This record gives sequence, structure tokens and C-alpha cells, in this order.
Amino acid sequence: MGLQFGVFDHIEPEEGKSLTETYEKRLQQIEYMDRAGFYCYHLAEHHTPAIHSLAPSQNVFLAAASQRTTNIHLAPCVYVLPLHHPLRLIEEISMVDTLSNGRMEIGVGRGGEMEAFFWGQEATAESNYERYQETLAVIQNGLSNDRLNFQGSVYNFDDLPMFMHSVQKPYPPMWYMRNAETAAINGMDTIIVGSLDSIGPEAKRYKEKWEEHQGKGALTIHGKEPKIGLTVHMVLAETDEEAIAIATPAWEQYRYNLAAPRRIEAERRGLDRFMSTKDGQGFGFVGNRPADAPARELRRDIDAEIEKFDSSHATQNPGRLGGVAMAGSPASMREYLDEYVQSGANYYVCSFQWGSITSDQAMRSIRLFTEEVMPHYVDAPAEVSAD
Repeated sequence: MGLQFGVFDHIEPEEGKSLTETYEKRLQQIEYMDRAGFYCYHLAEHHTPAIHSLAPSQNVFLAAASQRTTNIHLAPCVYVLPLHHPLRLIEEISMVDTLSNGRMEIGVGRGGEMEAFFWGQEATAESNYERYQETLAVIQNGLSNDRLNFQGSVYNFDDLPMFMHSVQKPYPPMWYMRNAETAAINGMDTIIVGSLDSIGPEAKRYKEKWEEHQGKGALTIHGKEPKIGLTVHMVLAETDEEAIAIATPAWEQYRYNLAAPRRIEAERRGLDRFMSTKDGQGFGFVGNRPADAPARELRRDIDAEIEKFDSSHATQNPGRLGGVAMAGSPASMREYLDEYVQSGANYYVCSFQWGSITSDQAMRSIRLFTEEVMPHYVDAPAEVSAD
């Protein structure tokens, strides 16, 4: 099987564009990706005071995308499960999977205490983790059975009829982001955040844990090869210099959008508990690791991770911003992917519009990537119409 390609997106605000225009431009991009042969469109979940996501309801946007596409899969990546009632998710997953004719996939995660706080939950690391575990268990149970039975600390359901079900059985494919080991143990696909240097060891660890917990040569519950991929923020242009000129300020804007507004709001309110973790390993807006969570589940602040990548890659290839973004010509992108395919990963996740990148610049990157890069790495390149 050739390398498969996906897209990760926040739907960030674009200067000068209304919400209506932003959604329409993004849907046009997804239509093009659908024709180009991308496997899946992954959409993040964030809520106020975060400013880098204009899709707080992934299901609403993905339902709209399902009506304008035919082949591309559509995935929340991730549902912040502690913020959702599991029955509502069961029903909406069933709706989107049906509307898309069985193209939905499900990313799951627990988010952090700060996100829960602004949602109105007085969560601790432990209660947030417990709510995540129970919500996931209820979703899997409810989608798999005609009657829901579950007894937990947060949720209790006794012989509740389940009238809505997903097209895919027992439920759509599941993804766990940022921790390959946890994903493999739970039989899920995974996308990691990191540098090109990190994907090789992560792919090796994922495959080892998959074999240990799922069985040697085991496929997913849907009979497919398990996927592991790396998210790479990208800008393509005719020359390396032009791409780097676009990407450099965009990268700084993206870093600001990702973390600063939430941190500023926490400081304004004097929420000191969100500014540092008790183990000193990260920042509080992603939260401390719950006492009963596995050690592998340490959640570092993504902004701190990017700072680390920026520092460690500062003197290397100028097109590889922070080690987790790539800016260059199609030829430079192919050199990057030649290295990537040696890592053992079988999935590559592009992010095209981020920071200050405009929809027109993103669309040019998408076209260059699909026309001059993707055909070198897929088994049967798609023919994409110009419209």
C-alpha cells in the first residue's frame, strides 16, 4: 500500500473574511481534496477563549462537508470527550456517519482542566480523566448495542433503547492523537505531534505495542492496516524562498493563536493553577497528569513542545520551521517525504491553512502538493479537475 494522505485543520480566522466566507472557502478546499484522493479530513475542537478554531461543533461542519464530498473520510480530531454528553455524541455520530454514507471516523481525547473550566466544569485532572474514560466507554457501548447498559461514577444507564446507529459497525474507526502507545493498546489509529526526527521511533513503538496488544499482523476492527501519521504544517510555492517568506510570519501567528489567548485569559482572572503543573513538565492549560493515568499520558503544553522544536532545529534547514512545519518548493517537499517514508509511518497529515496564511495561499499549496508531490507516493494518483 502506498502512503496515504490526510488533512488536519483548526479552521482559524482569516483577516478580512466573514464567518460565511471562511466556511465556504474551507468547504471548497475539502471538495478539491476529495477529488485529489486525500483519505481523511481531521478537524480539531476548541472553544472560547481559544481564538484559533472557528468550528466549535465539529459535527455541524463535517455534516456540511459530507454533502459536498463523495470519498474523503471526515473525522473530529479530537472530540474533547469530557465536554460532551455521551448520548448526544452517539446520536450525532450516527447522523454524520449516515449522512456521509459511512465515511465518518472518530478522534478521541481528554483535553485539559483549563478547557473544562471555561466550559463551566470545576474539573480536576482526576475527574477530567474519569469523565473521558466513561464517555468513551458509553459511546462504544451505545453504538455497538441495541440497548445501553453502563454503570459508572459519572454516568449510569439501565437498559436504555438505542434507536440510532452508525453505518460502520460496530462503530466508526477511532483515532487517538499525540500518544502512539495508548492508541496501539486501545486498537486505534494515531496521529502524533512532533518533528520528522520523532516519527520513526514513534512508528516503531506503535507497531510493537500494536503487535503486543492486538496480535501479530492484526488489522483494525474494520479489517484495515492500522495508521500512524505525523501532522506537518506546510506551505508550498514555486521556490523555497517564496514559501519560507509566507510561512515564517504565519508560524509566529500560529504559535500565538494556539496558546496565548487562553493563557492571557487565565492570567486576567488570576487562575494561577493553570499556569504551571505540579510535576513541572508542562503548562496548566493542558492539565496535570491524573494520578491514576499511565505514565505515558503526560500531557505537555503544545506551545512548550513547539518552543523545544524551534530551539533544537534553529540552525537546520530553514524550510523546516521548528522541525514541525515545512515550507518549500514541490521538489523540497519531495525530499522531505523521501525521508518520511523511511520512518515506517504509513500516513502523512498535512495542515495547509494556519496562522496568517490566506485561503488563496492555502489553495495554491494544496494544488502544488496534489499535482507535483502526491503522485510520487500513492499507488494510483487521482485525476483532479480544475474546478
